[in-house]
Amino acid sequence: MRIKICGITQIEQGKAIADFGATALGFICVPTSPRYVSPNQLKMLIERLPNTVNQIGVFANASADLILQTVSQTHLTGVQLHGDESPEFCVFLKQCLPNIEIIKALRIKTTDALVESQAYFNCVDTLLLDAYHPSMLGGTGKTLDWDRLASFTPPIPWLLAGGLTPDNINEALGLISPDGIDLSSGVERSPGDKDLAKVKKLFQQLET
Repeated sequence: MRIKICGITQIEQGKAIADFGATALGFICVPTSPRYVSPNQLKMLIERLPNTVNQIGVFANASADLILQTVSQTHLTGVQLHGDESPEFCVFLKQCLPNIEIIKALRIKTTDALVESQAYFNCVDTLLLDAYHPSMLGGTGKTLDWDRLASFTPPIPWLLAGGLTPDNINEALGLISPDGIDLSSGVERSPGDKDLAKVKKLFQQLET
């Protein structure tokens, strides 16, 4: 199972999280986010973090030019689209970045959002389901209705996000079977400051 820890802002925390067993680290490239890292900061982070984990940049309604420039500057291995990006935009980005993983995040408010996910099946490499919040794009700490996701079996890999913590991860995985999980606020002291004790507990829970 893929384990992505998102909102990394500090090199030493990123290294420790990779050592615990994370398969991907996420970096927020949205300037309005409290977890934002600039392209220059991101470049330095990636240069000093182990290349054994995927390095995913998270964007929201950014221009294709900005995304392409950031990928070129920082050598990200993946791009996560967390805004209102259309399937057509995803296809264009995939054509421009054929060797980069494209992840489309969907904020699930109603079952309609699950139906709408079908439009992305042939446009991206991976889906990510997050909890809906009217004013926040991610890191909300809100959980999804896991029972409602029990029958979600898309033809491409998908990651579960939204309010996951070391204390509820096994409950969630007992109800649904995603290809991976994505945590941010559930393993933090404050936005961008990861609580390594919580991260360690997460991996201990996953081993039980």
